[in-house]
Amino acid sequence: MDSEQILPLLGLCLRGGRLAVGEEPVEAVARARDARVLLLASDAADNTRRRCQHFAQAGDCLWLQLPFTKAELGQAVGRRAAAIVAVTDIGLAANIVHRLEALDSAKYGEAAARLDLKAKRAAERRAEQQAHERNLRRGKRRAKTPPVQSDAPPPEKAKRPDGEARPSRPSRGPKSPRQSRPTKDKRPKPKANPYAHSRPVKKGKGSFRKKKEG
Repeated sequence: MDSEQILPLLGLCLRGGRLAVGEEPVEAVARARDARVLLLASDAADNTRRRCQHFAQAGDCLWLQLPFTKAELGQAVGRRAAAIVAVTDIGLAANIVHRLEALDSAKYGEAAARLDLKAKRAAERRAEQQAHERNLRRGKRRAKTPPVQSDAPPPEKAKRPDGEARPSRPSRGPKSPRQSRPTKDKRPKPKANPYAHSRPVKKGKGSFRKKKEG
């Protein structure tokens, strides 16, 4: 297996929107924990290598150095040169690493095994989510577990220090029936207002009669 079966797969990832190219896009997807594997060119600078390691630690993902130069990697992704790329799909990442394992099993074998484990877990989570969504559409819910019945005897009533049990509270007896409100006809009529025909008092200072001038 040679580069003709690996580099075109990176172009397929780019067309499908599953590849980030360049340091800034790779850093963004790594910090968002969307990157599955970081791939570094064989002739990348030491600073780029250190940044790739830092991005992998921040995104909790793998990083591998490819047996291809920056020019070869850039040509595969439509650039003049590319030093670092990130694959964001777990299935495509596992496929690429398996093809690298065919080139050098000692160098890429462990990474291929780790990606296989991650791909298996991702498939299980996806299957559980799909099953849960189907159950929600059908109106099914998870079965409730019945309460555990214990064979222990019921707790005894608390006793006084002298050994006698506490007396039970006396019952209050039956409640008295609530009296109904009298109807409108049986209600007492209000008394007549004695001031109904009186004239209102004028507002102002003092009496309404003018004082005679002395």
